[in-house]
Amino acid sequence: MTCLVDQFRPEVGESVVNVLERLGVNVEFPEGQTCCGQPAFNSGFRNEARDVARHFLDVFDATEGPIIVPSGSCGAMVRNFYAEMFEDDPAERERARRVGERIYEFTEFLEDVLGEDEPYLNLGAKLEDTATYHQCCHLERELGVDHQPQELLRQVEGLQMLPMTRPEVCCGFGGTFAVKFSDVSTAMLDEKLDNAAATGASTIVAGDTGCIMHMAGGLRRRGSRQQVRHIAEILDEASGAQA
Repeated sequence: MTCLVDQFRPEVGESVVNVLERLGVNVEFPEGQTCCGQPAFNSGFRNEARDVARHFLDVFDATEGPIIVPSGSCGAMVRNFYAEMFEDDPAERERARRVGERIYEFTEFLEDVLGEDEPYLNLGAKLEDTATYHQCCHLERELGVDHQPQELLRQVEGLQMLPMTRPEVCCGFGGTFAVKFSDVSTAMLDEKLDNAAATGASTIVAGDTGCIMHMAGGLRRRGSRQQVRHIAEILDEASGAQA
């Protein structure tokens, strides 16, 4: 679970669990988990970020099995940047390595782990809708996850995926960037929403809750009827209707 999911979009977390359980995965939720430390880290508060990261490692190093996160940014933080934070602390760096090796973004886990031996997961997904896909920055650039979510969406029977112009361009959220540089952030958001609207799709699909919140706010201010949803919600609805 991520902070934004927990506080603002808990239905995303519920959809992640629903999909995983339909695929036969036993899901456990450690009650002690908190933030991964990314907000403090990105804002330059490295000492505070390390304290939060240590707690994250305390909680998850005591568990077993893959650690699934519905967020490229949180996954990238643990997998890519914990080692940097603890570069002068060999013991913590080793814990970060162990936990980082078990971190998977949600679609990455579905495609690369569960779907490793089968080209199609047995979700039985069907949903009559039109959608366009936004390639989230952390997901694509820091984790290298790109084809996985798009392949999963193509497996949903009845879901017509419409290509967006420049889908890889940032939506303008970037965490505290949207607050510190609001004018630039808003200009980037406007371009993204213009491109999404031009597709004619009823739904924008993304894999990071920060992007989803940012775009949803922009759509609301425009009075747009287009919606933006996490890919887990799409897969949950599509497979749940067939269950």
